[in-house]
Amino acid sequence: MMQSCLAEAYYFMDIRNIAIIAHVDHGKTTLTDALLRQTGAMVEGETMDSDALELERGITIYAKNAAIVYKGTKINIVDTPGHADFGSEVERVLRSIDSVILVVDAQEGPMPQTRFVLKKSLELGLKPIVVLNKIDKAAADPARAEEQVLELFMELGATDEQADFPAVYAIGRQGVAKRKLTDEFKDLTPLLDLILEKVPVASSTDLQSESVPLKLQAFNLDYDNFLGRLAVGRIYEGAIKTGSKVFIKNPHTETRTGQISKIFVFEGVRRKEIDQAFAGDIVLIAGLPDVTIGDTVTNDNTVEPLTAISVDEPTITLNFMVNSSPFGGQEGKFVTSRQIRERLEKELEVNVGLRVEFSAGDIHKVSGRGELHIAILLENMRREGYELQVSQPQAIVREENGQTMEPFEEVVIDTPQEFQGAIIEKLGKRAFQMTNIITHENTIRLILEGPTRGLLGYRNQFVIDTKGEGIIASRFIAFRPYAGAIQKRETGSMISMATGKALGFSLWNLQERGVLYIGPAVQVYEGMVIGNTSNREEMSVNPTKGKQLSNMRSSGSDEALMLVPPLELSIERGLELMSEDEFLEITPKNIRLRKQFLTENDRIRSKRKEEGK
Repeated sequence: MMQSCLAEAYYFMDIRNIAIIAHVDHGKTTLTDALLRQTGAMVEGETMDSDALELERGITIYAKNAAIVYKGTKINIVDTPGHADFGSEVERVLRSIDSVILVVDAQEGPMPQTRFVLKKSLELGLKPIVVLNKIDKAAADPARAEEQVLELFMELGATDEQADFPAVYAIGRQGVAKRKLTDEFKDLTPLLDLILEKVPVASSTDLQSESVPLKLQAFNLDYDNFLGRLAVGRIYEGAIKTGSKVFIKNPHTETRTGQISKIFVFEGVRRKEIDQAFAGDIVLIAGLPDVTIGDTVTNDNTVEPLTAISVDEPTITLNFMVNSSPFGGQEGKFVTSRQIRERLEKELEVNVGLRVEFSAGDIHKVSGRGELHIAILLENMRREGYELQVSQPQAIVREENGQTMEPFEEVVIDTPQEFQGAIIEKLGKRAFQMTNIITHENTIRLILEGPTRGLLGYRNQFVIDTKGEGIIASRFIAFRPYAGAIQKRETGSMISMATGKALGFSLWNLQERGVLYIGPAVQVYEGMVIGNTSNREEMSVNPTKGKQLSNMRSSGSDEALMLVPPLELSIERGLELMSEDEFLEITPKNIRLRKQFLTENDRIRSKRKEEGK
């Protein structure tokens, strides 16, 4: 009886569906958390970013659903990632909602991912609400930022109605907002009222009737250890009921059948089971083990499937392989090609931006949206106990009308003025060209365009060149004609020529030749890359060599060894630093760089073979 009453309550509830979109670190998740707390939908300590990697890195990786109730209206909220590598998460979400909250940092203004998410929103006909966030920053200029947002709307071809956007000024971390800059701050009521005022009602009453054929489209997938695969979907028409038999349709596949075992809606960030849901709501459904993103679920086999959800193509590719190093198989729980394949097949079910070409052998070709996109997958795999090695990421190149094309990116850099020369010089060597330069007080904004492969491996160098004070962001533009040869690598590799334990004395001597990736007492093997050299030349060294002892005592012989802390390899750093003839070895406990050919003789032989082709 309680379930029936609950379902009826949801039926009569007014529903609005919104997504929070923005560039990375402009405050989407903080603002969403504040909305949930104000409406009593979240307790202290809870946050939308619940994944371990999200909490560690302070970024949103996966789109997440939540719901609040305000003035008798249910507001479904989807928090989306801000990093360009996870754009596929944003694209599919935008198809399921009716308006977007575009959050823009009042100091930084619109950034590359702001353009990307706004462009997708405008193309779908959505009318954004703009939140100028972080207006308490010392260099914040909300009026200037709002003007820049308007210029971006016009540049992206917004209609007059879309460009006439309502704006709110906020400090998300304090949970306060105001409609006019001259108003006094209060809680987030101004934003909540604006949502009720501007966001269309999710569904008309006649479409919520059980006599109307069901139309639900899955835009995300989840997994439960007891229920199996769950589909997150928007109900466009009709009603869905527990136990009902349904048809699963997709324009590209045959119709399948299934039965709904459970239905959940969102209350805050938690799930709540109900027995029936109606048009306009966003729900999770269980009982359909083969449902995929973009599928239409209906109770009438004559219903045509909704338009499939499409996402932009990947821009980089690399090979996933069994770890073949001398230390291979010592730390991982899952080490075989079959286990790696099964994990990638599972990932493809939910990661729509990923492409995998499986082979009968030990090599699987994986394509993604960027280095971070791939690094997150690899980090999750190693934490789950997988052990593997990967090749250097390469930009995807394709042929169009007899011409070689490659992906190009727009790069936006904010940096203190004294570093602009080094940045322009380094990116110039990587075939990037300046398109605009904007000076604001002591900071300069550089806007450049160039090939994706020129950006691969650059971010670590950028941090060094700007002493950590620069901000770099990029977005995919399009495939353009191949830009020719570029100069990327500024350093060479320092390669171990011995197997054993690295000794402090040897490392003390080697640190003058470049930057080390290891410290003393670390186990190394022949062919392992233990550091880089500053002169771009490869150098074979023996890090296991100890100090020569004699009966003679010399002055300074007992001096303490001063070792510089090593540059520890993370997956992202390794993907950036590795060269074309190297593999990145990834295990649950260690990340190592190694040469594809471990012995120097094999490397010389391989090089001669390549030169002779």
